[in-house]
Amino acid sequence: MSNLLRIGELAARAGVSTRTVDYYTHLGLLRTAERTGGGFRLYDPAAVVTIATVKQLEEHGLSLQAITTALHGTGDTDLTTKLNDLAAGLAALREAAHRAPEAQAILTLLSGRAHALIDLALTIIDRPPA
Repeated sequence: MSNLLRIGELAARAGVSTRTVDYYTHLGLLRTAERTGGGFRLYDPAAVVTIATVKQLEEHGLSLQAITTALHGTGDTDLTTKLNDLAAGLAALREAAHRAPEAQAILTLLSGRAHALIDLALTIIDRPPA
């Protein structure tokens, strides 16, 4: 129990407010490891990484609802389907860029963002939930 964090400690380490930690817990993005005798929630230190991942996904434009759905696998499509859809979209953009060379810069930006999201998704898949 000594390595577990109270909500305030977790918030401070993650650089967010206690209200954010509470909200993420309510959404199911974070899980409490246990409670103290006084009823205080305790979190595994790995929750700091989970919060950082959620913030990074938000910066890439994903909503908290989409993140929650993706992390809990409650969506109507699986990751493979989503990655195939992304690949098809990139192929369509590539085709458009060949027809309009000025679109190449936009394609490069979108492709970089897509690859960053794929890398992030793969790290989430390989990590146990906090």
